[in-house]
Amino acid sequence: MTGASDRPDRPDPLDDDLGWMLGIVFRGYVRAAEHTLADFPGGPRGYQVLTAAATGPARNQGAIAEELGIDRTVLTYLIDDLERPGFVARRADPADRRSRLVDVTDAGRVAWEQRRAALRQVEAHLLGALTPTESATLRALLQRVACSTQAIDPLRDLCQAVAEVRPEPAAPAPSQPGAPSERARPRAARSLRGSDD
Repeated sequence: MTGASDRPDRPDPLDDDLGWMLGIVFRGYVRAAEHTLADFPGGPRGYQVLTAAATGPARNQGAIAEELGIDRTVLTYLIDDLERPGFVARRADPADRRSRLVDVTDAGRVAWEQRRAALRQVEAHLLGALTPTESATLRALLQRVACSTQAIDPLRDLCQAVAEVRPEPAAPAPSQPGAPSERARPRAARSLRGSDD
C-alpha cells in the first residue's frame, strides 16, 4: 500500500487505481521471472514461445506471433534461440509448404516443465497474501479479463482504445486582455495538448 494504513480516514487514491495495482504486481512478477529465466534461451519471452509450442497443436510463426503479441522478426530470433539447444524444431506445414510449423521436442518439454514449476513458486510467493481459494479466484478472473481483452483488442488498436476513453478537450476560453496568445505560449505546453505545429 502507499501509506493508507497511516491515514485510515484519508485512503490514498492510488490504492484504488487499477493501473497502479497492475503495475506493482507486474513489476514484481517481471523481476522474479527474469531471475528465474535468466539463463533460459530468449529469457521470459523465449519461455512464452516455448509455452505456446508445448501447450497446443503445432502452429506457424505468424499464429504464435499474433497470440503472444510479439513482432514476427523478433519471434524468428526467439525460435532460433530455442532451436539451438533442441527445445523446438521447425517443420514444413503439410497444408502450406511455404509455412513452417513450430513443434516442441522432448527436451523442450522437459525444460518447459522445469521452468514452469519454478515460475509457479514465484507466483505462489507473489500471491502469498491470499488464501488458496482467493488465489484460484484471482487467477480465474484475470484469465477471463485477459481473454476478453485479447479478443476485443489483440494488441493492435491501443491508441484507438485510449482515444475512446479520453474526455473531449474543453473549448478554449476567450482571450483575456493581457493574456499570452496561443502562439506566445511555450511549445512544450502546446504539444501536451496535441498541437502539430
